[in-house]
Amino acid sequence: MIQVYTGNGKGKTTAALGLALRAAGAGLRVYFGQFLKKGGYSEIAGLKKLSRVTVVQFGTGAFIRSKPGEKEIAAARKGLAAARTAATGGKFDVIILDEFNVALRLGLFNCKDAMELIRRIPDTVELILTGRDAQKTVLKCADLVSEITEVKHYYRTGKKARKGIEF
Repeated sequence: MIQVYTGNGKGKTTAALGLALRAAGAGLRVYFGQFLKKGGYSEIAGLKKLSRVTVVQFGTGAFIRSKPGEKEIAAARKGLAAARTAATGGKFDVIILDEFNVALRLGLFNCKDAMELIRRIPDTVELILTGRDAQKTVLKCADLVSEITEVKHYYRTGKKARKGIEF
């Protein structure tokens, strides 16, 4: 099965983290690959405490405000190759690719390569793709799509991100 968590609201990564926790609790082996992100976020610290979860980050630590550079493209393509190996290697039951949709939209890897990964997912593996702006081709392949919509957010009132809540 292929699940997509997209939309402009807060909670896409959080939903995927909940699924990772549930899967690990059920004895499943989870691969959690993050695109665009690098660093010691609280969720990464928590996941690393779970023996059935493998965490890998494929970001440079730089927020991409304009056209991505070669470093960001190389990191994302490395992540896509690692995800392909994880998905087809028989070692994992659940593959979560956080910010996959954003990496695809930014052109860090091309749609053809992304779709090849999606099409090669064995029936025994659950694939979860998160991030805003999921492409129509990705949505068409999905078995489940959740669009998380912002109705109201305290960021708009000037509140800062809080450790343990947003990061």
